[in-house]
Amino acid sequence: MIRRVAMAGMVALAVSACSVGPNYTRPAPLAAPDATLRERGAIGVTPSPLPDRWWRLFADRDLDRLVEKALAGNTDLRVAAANLQRARAVLSEADAARLPVGDATTSYTKSRNADPLTGGAVTTDYFSIGYDASYEVDLFGGVTRSIQAARADTQAAQAQVDAARVSVAAETARAYVSACSFAAQAAVARETVRLQTNTLDLTQRLFDGGRGTRRDVDRARVLVENANAQLPVLEAERRASLYALAVLTGDPPARVDPAAERCVLVPQVATPIPAGDGQALIARRPDIRSAERILAGDIARVGVATADLYPSIRLLGGVSLGASRLGDIGKPASFGFSLGPLISWNFPFNGAARARLRQSEATATGSLARFDGAVLTALQETEQALARLGGAIQSEQAYGRAAIASEDAARLSRVRFDAGADSFLQLLDAERDRASARAAQAQAQANRADAQVSVFKALGGGWEGAPPVIEKPATTR
Repeated sequence: MIRRVAMAGMVALAVSACSVGPNYTRPAPLAAPDATLRERGAIGVTPSPLPDRWWRLFADRDLDRLVEKALAGNTDLRVAAANLQRARAVLSEADAARLPVGDATTSYTKSRNADPLTGGAVTTDYFSIGYDASYEVDLFGGVTRSIQAARADTQAAQAQVDAARVSVAAETARAYVSACSFAAQAAVARETVRLQTNTLDLTQRLFDGGRGTRRDVDRARVLVENANAQLPVLEAERRASLYALAVLTGDPPARVDPAAERCVLVPQVATPIPAGDGQALIARRPDIRSAERILAGDIARVGVATADLYPSIRLLGGVSLGASRLGDIGKPASFGFSLGPLISWNFPFNGAARARLRQSEATATGSLARFDGAVLTALQETEQALARLGGAIQSEQAYGRAAIASEDAARLSRVRFDAGADSFLQLLDAERDRASARAAQAQAQANRADAQVSVFKALGGGWEGAPPVIEKPATTR
């Protein structure tokens, strides 16, 4: 008997290797696998592969430290890591469906019934101990497809953790660069205030000596106050960037990082940015990997819905010990068992199962479209970021030349004014041009650094070799 049951189980397991529904094949991206980025030859870019920790190209130890801290303690990353843990638990639950399910029971029943022969009542006791087991024969692959879907969901959750790492690293670098940029612009504004205050003092002395007019003094004061008006705005933006940086690293906003607060130089990548090619981009971007794994899971769920159209077979078995007296438990007469298959089939169909199948197919179709969209979005973001970086570099270079020229013009204008060759209006115009050129140069430097961070974010790097996320469980076991 036992041998026949074992043989039947082996046959059932062999048959269960057949899975209905479509088998998943990774779709080819809309862009050719060997596609190269059109803007890869832009100014400030090289086709070399992107390094894992791209932020180190800024050569700023404080930036390195802050990014590593954010990758370990950022709250968005903690959410993504928790979602990954949940997906892994769901996969474990799906794997458990391959194993038999058993229930152990024990009971005691005391009953009192009427005795038709004597007209009295009969009281009986009954003690029982039992164990029931069932095993679903995966004849049409429903369990297998469920495991495939859960495994794909887990891989998608891992990709979403990596995508969060890409975003956190880029936004941390952007906040740090922003804080330094506003500090640098504020320093330029203070220097401009100092220079124009000197001009105001000179104008006031000339007026007091009878060589100028009140109108000249007022015009010089306008330049000073315009420069003064920029300082509060720049300082406020600097503090706002520092608060954002603190939250990105997992700290309260008030816990500003001291090193970031002292930064006054805009960090920039001095060498061309290694951008790689389109093929490396598609392979590296976690959002593309996540979309592909979601598609794989939805294709597997089409198989689950297809399996619901076929019969479900379960092997049932149980053993029990029962007796009216507790002392008789374990005697041969108290032993009982049951064994047999249970076949269930929703037939005739009422349309619900086929409707669920159509739902799964439509979901998979939408996931394919999202995968194609993720590929196109990745290429679009990268091309745009590279194009903007080239423009930012050229703009910074032009503003740098303008700043040098305006500095020379202001210096010469002052010399000529002191010699009586230039009017005071010409001196003020030169001072105004110098202030505008210096401010524009500082803004251009900030724009270039921000564009460099945008390129790194679009390239999708930074998740490789990231430190583990610090988990704070809501419950303890």
